[in-house]
Amino acid sequence: MVSAEFLRAVPKSELHVHLDGSLRLSTLIELARRQGVSLPSYEEEGLCDLVFKTQYANLSEYLAGFAYTCAVLRDPAALERVACELAEDVLAENVRYLEVRFAPQLHVSRSDEMIEVLAAVNRGLEWAAQAFNATPAVTSGLDLRFRFGLVVCAMRNFGPGMSRYYDRLTEVLPTMPHKELVALASLEAARVAVEARERHGIPVVGFDLAGEEAGYRAGHHTAAFQEAHHHFICKTVHAGEAYGPESIYEAITRCHAERIGHGTWLFAADRIADASIKDRIRYVERLAEYMASRRIGVEVCPTSNLQTMPELGDIANHPVRHMLAHRLAVVIGTDNRLVSHTTLSRELALVTEAFQLDLRAVRNLVLAGFKAAFFPGSYAEKRLYVAQAATQFERIAAEKFGYKIRPEAGGMDGVL
Repeated sequence: MVSAEFLRAVPKSELHVHLDGSLRLSTLIELARRQGVSLPSYEEEGLCDLVFKTQYANLSEYLAGFAYTCAVLRDPAALERVACELAEDVLAENVRYLEVRFAPQLHVSRSDEMIEVLAAVNRGLEWAAQAFNATPAVTSGLDLRFRFGLVVCAMRNFGPGMSRYYDRLTEVLPTMPHKELVALASLEAARVAVEARERHGIPVVGFDLAGEEAGYRAGHHTAAFQEAHHHFICKTVHAGEAYGPESIYEAITRCHAERIGHGTWLFAADRIADASIKDRIRYVERLAEYMASRRIGVEVCPTSNLQTMPELGDIANHPVRHMLAHRLAVVIGTDNRLVSHTTLSRELALVTEAFQLDLRAVRNLVLAGFKAAFFPGSYAEKRLYVAQAATQFERIAAEKFGYKIRPEAGGMDGVL
């Protein structure tokens, strides 16, 4: 078994982390005091007892904290700060590639304000990147450069009071059916993502669909994803959390998803509701094989899944075991560093320990994240970056931990 120290030391990529779920507690409290935002407690211990718990009763309780984090993220200065701090936090555990996702519509009143939200987050990330990339370790070639991209989230559903943007939209279009309003909001988010990248040079690398899955299928948002697809923006969709395999299939076929967020119920044949699917086991196997062969990434966030899906019970029951066995492109993420009290190193350790992964399997899991990255550069640049990450991983394994490398196999021999 590889050590937790080793998992922290090697270069990693974080592809599934929400900005508004990953603030530092101290920053949340400071911003709330400054902005006059009411919190249940202004002490870190109190907030952890009342809001940001280690275990939640259900998804609603898990999501409750976002009302407070989003409330303090409604001006550019706050967004810049939390983006910079998030980058600093992941850099401290040797994450070298980061994709930050968030829904700009949660932080604005009008669609024309979303560009500034994206620009503010980009500035914060760029400050951290410039500082880190100027260090001697990077300039001398001993460490990887820090790279990052932004993923714009559309929301599966909005409710009254959830967003000033949505409240205003309902006032402007009072007779439009709710689901059509939500779909329109998604389309506007996609258009802003395109504009931010094409006209403002903001590194938007992906478009996502997040939020309440039950009752709000991905297929309701096809126009938004077609807009992103038309402009060659990569797509990821939260799917397979409240629904089973059919939701994942819909995300791939109707939204052109190249990665799936969570995908927890991929193998849950008993959750298939379509009566026309007679052989459910075969359906699940074919879907998994299709995803494996097409290298459709699955962004697995173990702690978050255990917190929002109590029926899993324990990490040993998490379907990531089957995902790895099917050779799926599994990518480990944190989802929300604050809400789940976690780090990427901890998430990797959970999977490594629970399923007794050897060094070769860990190497493949870590590098899968770099390979699945949407990456704000050319394909040639990405290939070079992945190769550099592999070299760095193997150098750290050999020089700092004495783990044996088997050169003739092109990888690790799995023996510590």
